[in-house]
Amino acid sequence: MNRKAGHMRAGLRRRVGADDARRSTRRTFLVALGSSILTASFGAFAQQVGKIYRIGFLGVGKAPGRIDTLRAGLRDLGYVEGKNIIIEYRWAEGSSERLPQLAVELVRLNIDVLVTHSTGGPRAARQASASIPIVMVAVADAVATGLVESLARPGGNITGSTILGPQLVAKRLEMLKEALPHVSRVALLVRPNIPSLPSIRKEMETVVRSRKVEVQEFEARHPKDLEAAFQGMARSRIEAVVVSEHPVLTENAGIIAKLAINHRLPLAGYGEFTEAGGMLGYGVSFPELYRRAAYFVDKILKGTKPGDLPVEQPTKFELVVNVKTAKALGLTIPQSILVRADKVIE
Repeated sequence: MNRKAGHMRAGLRRRVGADDARRSTRRTFLVALGSSILTASFGAFAQQVGKIYRIGFLGVGKAPGRIDTLRAGLRDLGYVEGKNIIIEYRWAEGSSERLPQLAVELVRLNIDVLVTHSTGGPRAARQASASIPIVMVAVADAVATGLVESLARPGGNITGSTILGPQLVAKRLEMLKEALPHVSRVALLVRPNIPSLPSIRKEMETVVRSRKVEVQEFEARHPKDLEAAFQGMARSRIEAVVVSEHPVLTENAGIIAKLAINHRLPLAGYGEFTEAGGMLGYGVSFPELYRRAAYFVDKILKGTKPGDLPVEQPTKFELVVNVKTAKALGLTIPQSILVRADKVIE
């Protein structure tokens, strides 16, 4: 019986020893595995920290204020130009025809993401590359123009922000007539052959009928065409101007506002036009949309596919009234407009 007990104790010691060995081996394996994962994770982290991202910006015309807000938005998210990002700029100098060539130049620089605006910018970028992520800024009706499949699921390699530009143009005409009921002949300053022009005309027709106003189009393909457009307005006895959509126009707000004042024409455009001397401004804040573009860039650089990032539409629209300009033109802005204004320039 004692011999049997001794065998049992010896067997127990052997099993305990074997279990200890297995546990020790398992601990060694787990430590090694953990070290391996930690090393790999740290290596990947170190690689990301040390990476310098290359961002392409494709613009129709230069707009320093908007670019500044894009940079500011990127800085807020930890991206500093010259430190962990490089921004490659290409400007079409007001000639949209140059966009495809400039987009190809940016793609050849092996950029990580491309930021652009107007309808022509994303189109040129997508034509140059179907894989490089594209962030569009304030593009008119991106779904209708075929840039994305839907706002919620854009698909493809494009995301960003879109605006219902044609409705905004029509709203400016409506507010201009409310401010100046006596006006009957209004110029629509446009860049010819833009994709959204048919929609703009359709939206304007509703206001034309309800407000009993005549609208005549005047074209400016390039900034150098603006003077001739205003001379044409003078010959046609135009009484006021509504500015349409396009970077050639919005990025030359100062020139257009000055021409309107020189020709003694009340002008309705985006808020930037009013800041530059136009009488009425209604629309979105472009600087804010450029700042928001940094959010899309950040998400993409962190691995999110552009096709999975919902396209955003601005929900805030600003009404800006330049009373100083109205007085200079001998006009009085009705109280019904002033009480609704987000900003009044006196």
